[in-house]
Parts: sequence; structure tokens; C-alpha cells
Amino acid sequence: MIRDSDDVIVKTLARLLMPFIVGFALYVLMHGHHSPGGGFQGGVILAAGFVLLCVSFGLQWTQRWMTRKTAELFSSIGVFIYGGIGVLCLILGGNYLDYGRLSRVLGVDVAEARSLGILGVEIGVALAVMAVMCTLFFMIFTAVDESGGQGGEQ
Repeated sequence: MIRDSDDVIVKTLARLLMPFIVGFALYVLMHGHHSPGGGFQGGVILAAGFVLLCVSFGLQWTQRWMTRKTAELFSSIGVFIYGGIGVLCLILGGNYLDYGRLSRVLGVDVAEARSLGILGVEIGVALAVMAVMCTLFFMIFTAVDESGGQGGEQ
């Protein structure tokens, strides 16, 4: 089990870095369809922020913000956003993820609809990736084998 750090400097730096980590993740996410990066990278950066909080403040404190149930909810929402945009394109008479068809619903031209459609999908991917990475982190560090010991001990 990960315990919190007793070092005030580590906790203070984690508090100071967290807004920049979130800001950078959002930057990567929002510029993902214009440059390398996007949903996957933004989601991993967000998850790294939760790992930093976990290392600094402990697993119990971090799970007040991101529990396994919350992570499952976020991953489901992310997949729903991704799939929902694709299905909406199908309903509008296009192919799956044919973002140009969204122009009728969004009230913009086709080029802007494609850009917004890609951004929506990237947001869904970022939520799903962030949640799955947090879930994997929690599973690795809270694994208890059948004999009652910590994961990895036999």
C-alpha cells in the first residue's frame, strides 16, 4: 500500500505542479488534431498527475478524488462519447466517424464540423485512457493475493 510522503517539500511541489500538469494535458488534448498528440497522450498525462498525487499524498487521499468506481464511470463516458459521435455520423447518413455530416447538427461548415468532431472524439479517448491508466495503477498497487499478503509477495 502506498503511504503518503512525510516530506513537506514533496507535497508542496506536487500541489504546485498539478495545475501545470492538467494544463499541459489539456493543451496536448486540444491541439491533438493540429499536431502530434491528442486524446491518448493527454489522458496519460492526466493519469500521471494522479500518480504524482498518490506518491505525494498517499493512496487513501488520492482515492477521495479518483476511486475505481469513478475511473470506471469516466472510462465508460469516454467510450460513449467516442462511439456516440460515430453513431451520430451514421444516423446523419454518413460513414462511422464521418465528421463532415455533423455540420447539419452543429450549424457550421463541413471543415469546422470535422475539426469539432475530431476534438470530441479526442476528449472521449482522453477520458477513457486517463481512467483506464488510473484503474491499472490502483490495481497494481492494491493487489492482494489469496493468502492475504501484498501483491507480488509469495
